[in-house]
Amino acid sequence: MELEGLILLHRLSALLMGRNFFTFLPLFHSTMASAELRDELNCSICLSLYTDPVSLRCGHFFCRSCIVSALDAQEAAGVYSCPECRAEYPERPALEKNRKVENIVERFSSTQPEMEETSIFCTFCTKSPVPAVRTCLQCETSLCEEHFVAHNKSVNHNLIEPTLTFKGQKCSTHKEVLKYYCPIDDACICVSCWVAGDHKGHDVELPDMASEKRKKKLRKCLDDLNPQKAEIQRRVQNLQDHKMKIQEKASDKRKNISNIVIDIKKQLEIAEKKALSEVSRQEEKIVSQISHLIKKLEIQEEELSRMIHHVEEMCGVTDPIRLLQESDITECSHGGEEDTGGDGGEVSSEEDLDEGLISLTLLRSMRDIVTNVTSKLGIHVPDILLDVDTAHRWVKISEDLKTSTDSEDEQERPESSGRFVTLPQVLSRCGLSSGRHYWEVEWNQIGLCGIGMCYPTIDRKGKQSGIVYNDKSWCLYMHNGGYKVWHHSVGLILTMKPTCPTLGVFLDYEAGRLSFYELCDPIRHLHTFTASFTEPLHVIFYVDDEASVTIRSSQ
Repeated sequence: MELEGLILLHRLSALLMGRNFFTFLPLFHSTMASAELRDELNCSICLSLYTDPVSLRCGHFFCRSCIVSALDAQEAAGVYSCPECRAEYPERPALEKNRKVENIVERFSSTQPEMEETSIFCTFCTKSPVPAVRTCLQCETSLCEEHFVAHNKSVNHNLIEPTLTFKGQKCSTHKEVLKYYCPIDDACICVSCWVAGDHKGHDVELPDMASEKRKKKLRKCLDDLNPQKAEIQRRVQNLQDHKMKIQEKASDKRKNISNIVIDIKKQLEIAEKKALSEVSRQEEKIVSQISHLIKKLEIQEEELSRMIHHVEEMCGVTDPIRLLQESDITECSHGGEEDTGGDGGEVSSEEDLDEGLISLTLLRSMRDIVTNVTSKLGIHVPDILLDVDTAHRWVKISEDLKTSTDSEDEQERPESSGRFVTLPQVLSRCGLSSGRHYWEVEWNQIGLCGIGMCYPTIDRKGKQSGIVYNDKSWCLYMHNGGYKVWHHSVGLILTMKPTCPTLGVFLDYEAGRLSFYELCDPIRHLHTFTASFTEPLHVIFYVDDEASVTIRSSQ
C-alpha cells in the first residue's frame, strides 16, 4: 500500500511539473503517508479530490466545475487569472482535460476506503495511515486503537471523538481544557477561569452533569415541539388533500364545461337549421306565389300581343265592307281582374318575409339553450318581482315591479305591517329557501345604492331595519367612489372601483354562499358572504340620492 501510494504521488508530480518521474524518487522517504498524496490530489478551490480535472496553460489543475465558477466570477472584470499562481489571461483561458490525472484520482480513491470515511488518522502511525478512534485534548493528538490503549494507561487525559480542530474544546484565554460549566454565564470554562479568571467564585458544574440538565430541558422542548410539528404536518396534509380535491374538482369542471359547450354548439347548429329552414320555407312560399302570378301575367301578355297584332292588321284594311264584317274585338280588349286573381298582378305588401317569426324561432331556440345550460349547471334564474307592500313611501316602484327608484315625491300607499318606515328600502315578493340561484341587477350609477338579501323577519322601523345594521341581511353597498360590503354593522371597503353598472348575484343556499360580481369583461368577483342560512332569503334594495336599481329580465 505504501509503495503504491509513493508511485502514484511521483507520477502525479511528474505530470504536473513536466519533469522526469524518476528525479523525484530521492525526495520521498518510506514514512510518507497517503494523506500527503491526497493533498497533492486535492483541488485548491474546493479542497476535495479532483472531479473531472482540467488544467490551465500555467499547469495548475482544478475541478472543472470549480474553475468554471471562478472564471465566471472574473468575467465581469474582463481579466482572467489562475486562482493558484495568479497568472493573468487577456481572454478566457481554454480548459484542457487530463485523463491521466483523472485515472490517478480514481485509483487513489478506490485504494483508500477507510481514509475516505474518517479523514482523521492516528498521529503516531507514520508508516501508513490508520484511522483514529479518539482525540486527546491535552496532547492535541489523534489516536488509533493501539495507541489509544497505551495512552489511556499512562495518563488521565480528556479523550473525545476524532477531530482535526480543537476550537471550542479549549479555553480561548488560558489554552486549557474546558472542564467545568458556569450556569451563571452559560459558558464552558477551564480551571484557571474558575480559580482566578472571570468566573472566580461562581458555582460551577461538571460538563456531564450540566449536559444531562440541558438534555432534560431539550427533551421537554421536544415534548412541546413534536406536537406542534405533528399539527403542522396535519395541516399540511389537509392542505395537500384540499389541493388535490380542488385539482380534481377543476378537472371535472373542465370536462363538464367542455361537454356543455359541445352540447351548446350542437343546439346552436340545430337552432341555425330551424331559423334557416323557416327563412327557406317563407321564401319558397312567397316565391311560388310570385312565380304563379308571373306565369299568369306572361299568358295575358302573350294574348294581348296577339290581339294587338290583329288590331294593327285590321287598321290597315282599306275595304270598309270587309272591316265592318269582322267581329268587333274592342269589347274584350281589356283583361278582367279575375284573370290575375283580382289584384291586377301586383304583389300584396303582406306577401313578404315574416321577420318576426324568423326572429322568434331563433330566440326560442336561444332560450332553450340557456334553459338547458342553467339546468345542467344546477342554477335557477328566478323571476324576481318587487313587493310594493314593503316599499318605503319615498321609493317608487315601476309598473313591471322590476325597478326601484329614490323618489322626490312621497308615494301614496296604504298602511302595511310589512312596509319599511325608516329607510328607503324594498323587498322582493318571494323568498328563496333552497337551491342555487343567479340573477342580475343594473344600477344607474347615481347616488347611494345597496343590493343584497335578507330574512323576511328584518325589522321595518328604526336603525336596525337598515340593510347594513342588522344580522339578518347581507349587502353590497355602492356609490360613485366604490364598493363596500356590510353585515351586522361590520363593513369592508373593497379595493375595486365601479367600472360597470351591471352586477350579478349568485346564491347557493345549502352551501351558505352569497356572491356578488361586476359583469365587466372579464367578469370580476367582488365579494362572497358565507353563512348558515336559517330562513328564506328575499332580495332587498336600498336607494337614496336619486339612485335607481333594476332587476334585469330573466327572459
